[in-house]
Amino acid sequence: MMILKRMGNPQVANSMNFDNTYARLPEDFYQKVLPSSAKEAILVKLNDELVKLLNITEADADYFAGKKLFKGSDPIAMAYSGHQFGHFNPTLGDGRAILLGEVIGTDNNRYDLHLKGSGLTPFSRRGDGLSGLGPVVREYIVSEAMHALGIPTTRALSITLTGDEVIRQDAQPGASMIRVARGHIRVGTFEYFLYQDKLEHLQTLVDYCLDRFYPELKDDPDKNFKFFQTVARRKLSLVAKWMGVGFIHGVMNTDNTTVSGETIDFGPCAFMDTFVSDKVYSSIDRYGRYAFSNQGHIALWNMSKLGNCLIPLAQNPEAEVEKYNHELQVLQEYFEQEKLQVFAKKLGIKNPEADDQKLITKFLNDLQERRLDFTNSFRNLPHNLNDFPYLKERSEDVALMYSVNPYIIPRNHQVEAAIQMACKGDYTHLNQLNSALSDPYKENKSIETLTYPPKPSEIVHQTFCGT
Repeated sequence: MMILKRMGNPQVANSMNFDNTYARLPEDFYQKVLPSSAKEAILVKLNDELVKLLNITEADADYFAGKKLFKGSDPIAMAYSGHQFGHFNPTLGDGRAILLGEVIGTDNNRYDLHLKGSGLTPFSRRGDGLSGLGPVVREYIVSEAMHALGIPTTRALSITLTGDEVIRQDAQPGASMIRVARGHIRVGTFEYFLYQDKLEHLQTLVDYCLDRFYPELKDDPDKNFKFFQTVARRKLSLVAKWMGVGFIHGVMNTDNTTVSGETIDFGPCAFMDTFVSDKVYSSIDRYGRYAFSNQGHIALWNMSKLGNCLIPLAQNPEAEVEKYNHELQVLQEYFEQEKLQVFAKKLGIKNPEADDQKLITKFLNDLQERRLDFTNSFRNLPHNLNDFPYLKERSEDVALMYSVNPYIIPRNHQVEAAIQMACKGDYTHLNQLNSALSDPYKENKSIETLTYPPKPSEIVHQTFCGT
């Protein structure tokens, strides 16, 4: 490939404290690669909060587009496999993104810096390694909104124009972004080594994850199984939180399922307007595999794939199968309890009981039958309890309801408006929306129009990956 040409001596950008522990793992875990130089670099959005967290002291656009390298960066493309819509793909990997390295934040936590839209890598397959501005704007808005909602997520540091033209559904300006996360290791990373029967690498990967994400487990005599339990609970808790704000991920493949418990990949995602329990937005989810109501089931399915990777590491794998299968049954109940807690709070129920699930189901059925807006129906419930008399005795804590039912979410038609304007060089709506979403539980009449459901002509029926 003609893409691995090393640039000259990169300039020092700032005093970020870079480290690259993943790049010190065996070479099978990644490919060394440098960003393909963008034609130009115009920085159009920078996250001030992350700038401070990461101790960035210079905002030279070239560093955010990959034309120059941050001091201490050691770029790699991570290798992984994945089940995509239930079908195994053995060789995926970072096809349009590069892990620049890891930064120790001012909070002493370790963060990955991942440059997306950085050009071809050895894992690009038939892709071009680029990104249009639309998907970058969508991820910036939605990931930062998720963070403000209190839901574990990757975050967006920057949006940079690259001077390229990218063709997807239409022609768009080329763009890149730097994604910030506690980690980018996926269930698919484990599947990559299971498929190759490289059990030594599998154990190395488990030990690396324990050391980085779950150090309290690394000396446990049953550390692999405890790792599975912990990752699974984090994932199921995450999905319950998604559902509590009407979020539909849209592409819950195992390569988009992190072991750090963060939301990742905001391609065809969407927040629901009118409540429909089996709602699908993603244009590539033709059979509803990743529909709103199916997300818990899919999360468990993905966790079963992680379990499949860990069982062969045991001294007696056959005996482990029963243990993992039993745990999956426990996890099913765990998810139902997590979801009960989330939705009970949304109804103002402090200490939910099993029977409260019937109230939750009835309320959601009412929303669907009456074709009511999901977010606004929950937010306005304290004023509309007469419309749902069966809730009156249990919906007791109004302050709790306001604390968990957002006033504003990144509605699809507003995100689309921000994308369309940005592609014409106008970032006004992007900035307005990003600011409004930064405090989503606070009522603010000055942004009230951003909380309205779409008019019939504004409804977004499908969302796209943009890759």
